[in-house]
Amino acid sequence: MPNSSHPSLFDPIQLGDIAAANRVVMAPLTRGRATDDHVPTEIMIDYYRQRAGAGLIITEGTGVSRLGLGWPNAPGLWTEAQVEAWKPVTEAVHQAGGKIVAQIWHMGRLARPDVTGQQPLSSSATRAPYHKPENPYAEAKAATLDDIRQAQDEYAEAARAAIRAGFDGVQLHGANGYLIDQFLRDGTNHRDDDYGGSPENRIRFMRESVARVVDAIGAGRTGIRLSPNGETQGADDSDPASVFVPAAKALNDLGIAFLELREQSPDGTFGKSDVPKLSPQIRQVFAGPLILNQDYEADSAQADLDSGVADAIAFGRKFIANPDLVERLRRGAPLNQDDPKTWYTKGPEGYTDYPALETEAA
Repeated sequence: MPNSSHPSLFDPIQLGDIAAANRVVMAPLTRGRATDDHVPTEIMIDYYRQRAGAGLIITEGTGVSRLGLGWPNAPGLWTEAQVEAWKPVTEAVHQAGGKIVAQIWHMGRLARPDVTGQQPLSSSATRAPYHKPENPYAEAKAATLDDIRQAQDEYAEAARAAIRAGFDGVQLHGANGYLIDQFLRDGTNHRDDDYGGSPENRIRFMRESVARVVDAIGAGRTGIRLSPNGETQGADDSDPASVFVPAAKALNDLGIAFLELREQSPDGTFGKSDVPKLSPQIRQVFAGPLILNQDYEADSAQADLDSGVADAIAFGRKFIANPDLVERLRRGAPLNQDDPKTWYTKGPEGYTDYPALETEAA
């Protein structure tokens, strides 16, 4: 049961300009149901509408440019066709009473050349590792100052496109070893200019990118996701606290709507790390809404709300198999199990065909 002096998972929360009906957030989840040209498809309307009971839906990673999106059948936000195809998705979520933001995504060195047809871009000329002998990644080009400005322009343009498409805001993807993360971490950032070296310099690309989005659509519609502890997709840092705590302070100073942290643990089910979680330190410097993510159950989620370390909790894989996750958590009902074999396949199987409680009862 929630502590009476702290909010429940099911209490409303204001996330900048976004009034969320509860504190159960749907985390971004790559699903691969867009076209080969990265245009959202009709089946995505049903998928997101089914999950509109979340206080806030954060979409799957959505590319800011052709260069930045190297994942097959993931959606984008850099063409008018993509914007138009997102409109019925956002409208369906709003009609169902939900709120939805687009996670805007530049993959950096993780953008596969077999998808983009281009050499990837990163903070430095490095190549991402892969867990199989055949590595689909290529050595990245170290970003010039012009490349940095271009990427920041793309974040801002994607944010404007998201608002035109009807989204309530955006979340910059700054986690999981993608472009912003590649600038933040000393394991991937080997630069010796104003964007590398000291933590202050490595934070610069993130801070400027977020500031560009804030200028484009307003701080109250702007969030970001970070993954501060442990290695992810080959990106790591020798002293995470030295960079991610001041990064959070810089985000606080920009007055953004929310900060989401994906934090690994030693016994994690989707990535493990012995590196201590930084959310308690980040909580001290970030006064806005703080959303935590990774391996939460209802009790542990409520415990972190009670402790004050989190204002809301994001659930990922549980939302795949439970479109009515909020109601299931509220009732203490059993959860469906997701099928990883259908995460990235095409069609409704493992996407829109998971039953809701009422369906099961019938």
